[in-house]
Amino acid sequence: MINQIMLCAGAGLPMLWGAAHLFATKSVVKEFGEISLDNKRIITMEWIVEGVALVFIGAIVLAATLIDRTGTVSKAVYFLSFVMLNVLSAVSLKTGFKVSFAPFKLCPVIFTAASILILLGVYL
Repeated sequence: MINQIMLCAGAGLPMLWGAAHLFATKSVVKEFGEISLDNKRIITMEWIVEGVALVFIGAIVLAATLIDRTGTVSKAVYFLSFVMLNVLSAVSLKTGFKVSFAPFKLCPVIFTAASILILLGVYL
């Protein structure tokens, strides 16, 4: 039971953070000020891609948990999601963590926390 809770929490964090990315896209782009239309489009695209990727990671972990959390495919999903969340965390530490905007500093914390919850959900 506790492992299912951990897996669902590990799925929920990136889903919620991804949804927050999607809802905040327009205001984040505005924060960059006067930049070219191409740069606005690139920032918009990147922000949406990260949001969708996070929602997808959470959704696939949740689906694996609800369908068959002990199956071979589920274990592969958990492992790959763990790896991807930590890759995103490392990228965020090297880039977004260095800016003054506080929500960027939360990314590596949220990604790492979610990956640890998934790992604990598998091994507890």
